[in-house]
Amino acid sequence: MFLGTFFHTLDKKGRLFIPSKFRTQLERGFVLAKGINEKCLFLFTYEEFSALEEKIKALPLSRKKVQEYARWISSSASEESMDQQGRVTIPLTLRKYAELEKEVIVVGVWGRIEIWSKKYWDRFFKKADKEFLDHQHESKRDPGHKVLQI
Repeated sequence: MFLGTFFHTLDKKGRLFIPSKFRTQLERGFVLAKGINEKCLFLFTYEEFSALEEKIKALPLSRKKVQEYARWISSSASEESMDQQGRVTIPLTLRKYAELEKEVIVVGVWGRIEIWSKKYWDRFFKKADKEFLDHQHESKRDPGHKVLQI
């Protein structure tokens, strides 16, 4: 399981240090892909990426959006591994997609890791903080209020 938020920097070669507490789970390699619904990158273990693949393959192939989504996620995906120092080189196409520059935020989200530019993370976190704090305040005023509806 991946949890926590870590502030790192990309070097000039596009290398990022993986937080040390995550490295053991990633020793066999992993998959980097475009983030789903966000301007970030997702880092999946092979097991998690295979589970995503199975979910997509279970959808009707006759639906054009299913084909397009499968193509979009798999064409951007890149099998990667860490070097001896625990760094990963993020492919240029993925760095450009997520607009990664020097300051990078690495976030553990249970079964995956997300890699964000500081700009997009700050924007997301400010919005999420307000939204979810508002829900918490509402639920205190009205015990029947659902805090989170997904």
